[in-house]
Amino acid sequence: QVQLAESGGGLVQAGGSLNLSCVGPGLTFSKYTMGWFRQAPGKERQFVAAINWNRGITYYADSAKGRFTISRDNAKNSVYLQMNRVTPEDTAVYYCAADYWGSGSRRSRDYEYWGQGTQVTISS
Repeated sequence: QVQLAESGGGLVQAGGSLNLSCVGPGLTFSKYTMGWFRQAPGKERQFVAAINWNRGITYYADSAKGRFTISRDNAKNSVYLQMNRVTPEDTAVYYCAADYWGSGSRRSRDYEYWGQGTQVTISS
């Protein structure tokens, strides 16, 4: 059974940093494009960042560019999201997702597997 598990969420002051992790031990991890999405209360799930399966090409939402960095370690079946200079608008549940041979899609429906999410709360 494929499972993704996020960790690293928490409460941080605006301007601070967080590093989210996601591990997927049941995947042939190197064949999956990995993405991070977030969902704030009352809002739709939105794309944050993705990293391509074969060349490690990265993709970012405009809101994440210059502040967030996605990376992966295939040997550890893990993907990371380093979040810097966070603001209260970054408050959401953050989900990692996996897309087999994916192209770095920004659409949540293109991802086959999802984690349970980790809460990120940014105080002002």
